[in-house]
Amino acid sequence: MKTLLIILIGLFTISLNAQIKYQLDSALFDFWVGDWDLVWVNADGSKSFGTTKIEKTLDNKVIQENFRDPSGRLKGTSISVFDNKLKTWHQAWADNQGGYYDFEGAVEAGKPIFRTKEINQIIQRMVFYNITPNSLTWDWEITKDGGKTWALQWQIFYSKSKP
Repeated sequence: MKTLLIILIGLFTISLNAQIKYQLDSALFDFWVGDWDLVWVNADGSKSFGTTKIEKTLDNKVIQENFRDPSGRLKGTSISVFDNKLKTWHQAWADNQGGYYDFEGAVEAGKPIFRTKEINQIIQRMVFYNITPNSLTWDWEITKDGGKTWALQWQIFYSKSKP
């Protein structure tokens, strides 16, 4: 019984630390800033590579992303900003294939995320995790049941670019 109590206290402390680590504030996505090399596995098992530059701009109030797939097939950009009045993150994404997404930022299960509003019972989200100073994992997920279950659509592994 004593061992179980110690384990439960430990798990609660770990959970609390995860929630404290990522609070919904203006610094939530600062971990993302930098030059990154990207790798992902395609449906056929082959690997693809890309780069993204994430920088703070406009008096450090906006995070701007510039994503490039070296093949030139996909290029995209996003701007993310924290609304101090509403205490909410917003991101707008656009790409060279005519794609556009409007996201709101949040912390879910201790992880920073951006998610779309529900449209025709579909919600999409980007989940950031395994975050270290030099790497992170990014998942693109979709739900068609209001968020009860999520399906992975795309997973990208980020590593800091070497200078």
